Amino acid sequence: MSLLERRPLRLRGYDYSGAGCYFVTVCVQGRERLFWDGGRAGLEPAPTNSLGDLVAQTWLELPAHTTGIRMDKFIVMPNHFHGVIILENGCVGAGSKPARTSLSEAMRQFKTFSARKINLVRGTPGKPLWQRGFYDHIIRNEADYLRIWQYIDTNPAKWEEDEYYIQ
Repeated sequence: MSLLERRPLRLRGYDYSGAGCYFVTVCVQGRERLFWDGGRAGLEPAPTNSLGDLVAQTWLELPAHTTGIRMDKFIVMPNHFHGVIILENGCVGAGSKPARTSLSEAMRQFKTFSARKINLVRGTPGKPLWQRGFYDHIIRNEADYLRIWQYIDTNPAKWEEDEYYIQ
């Protein structure tokens, strides 16, 4: 596969606009450490700074902008974000006209709103904050949900072992 070809990230044939529960990961552009101050890994909860707090705030406020979604467990890591999002009925609001949407639309909103807030604070309007796309995992049963919940809970303590860790 050449550098210009991208492997599809979504499961082929799956309806991401229907009701479902998803584990998502979004990485900062260049995996720059923006959301924690210094080397405080292992602290509980994750030691986010003011930029990390803006990411968390954006995640929690998303249902106020988009109907039919629920934000569940999440963690802000130094250079990425993990969260569980639940599309309750596959409908989200677009102004006064609710429309069927997808996980991708909800994640687009999260990335856009959080980038705007952070760029405003940093004085970097329009600068890309997040890498293109996002990782998702369809949560199919309770055991899978509980495994992901545990992963999110223990992620800060394992930061230096994390696949996104960069010295």
